[in-house]
Amino acid sequence: MRSNSSSMKTIERHRYRDKKIFQTRTLVFEPYSMTEIESVIESIASNLKPKMVTKKYREENATNPMFGHCYHSSQALFYLMDTDILEQRTAIDYHDCSHWWLVDTTTDKVYDITADQYYHVGQTPPYAKGVKKPWYGWRQRPHQRTLNLMIKVLGKENVLDKIENI
Repeated sequence: MRSNSSSMKTIERHRYRDKKIFQTRTLVFEPYSMTEIESVIESIASNLKPKMVTKKYREENATNPMFGHCYHSSQALFYLMDTDILEQRTAIDYHDCSHWWLVDTTTDKVYDITADQYYHVGQTPPYAKGVKKPWYGWRQRPHQRTLNLMIKVLGKENVLDKIENI
């Protein structure tokens, strides 16, 4: 594990039935420092696979490999980092789809793992229209794809992945 961070980070994803939690998946790991963000971005990008993309995006993903990965890759980066200066942003793009990325709120630097999906087809990412927005889903919980991607980036030996039935 990395020694730059002083504490472990815990990410929980609850599953609900009748609006009550019946299962909790918990990841516990040592987060990355902001000095490591570029290598974390590279690791996330290298772990993106077509099967991670929602089925409706797979056809375009076959010729544009970053297409359809923006949400889970941005969410993974957000949770993997040991910082409170990253903010999620989203905007509707030329496809009429939501695009997601992160911004460093102290410098306005954009961290967009999947920006190449736009340049690949001669388009520009929709940063100018970006707004801060909560993560999708019930209570903005992390997606399963996000958690699975985080484990690939961290390495199974560097994360505790626990599922508890309640």
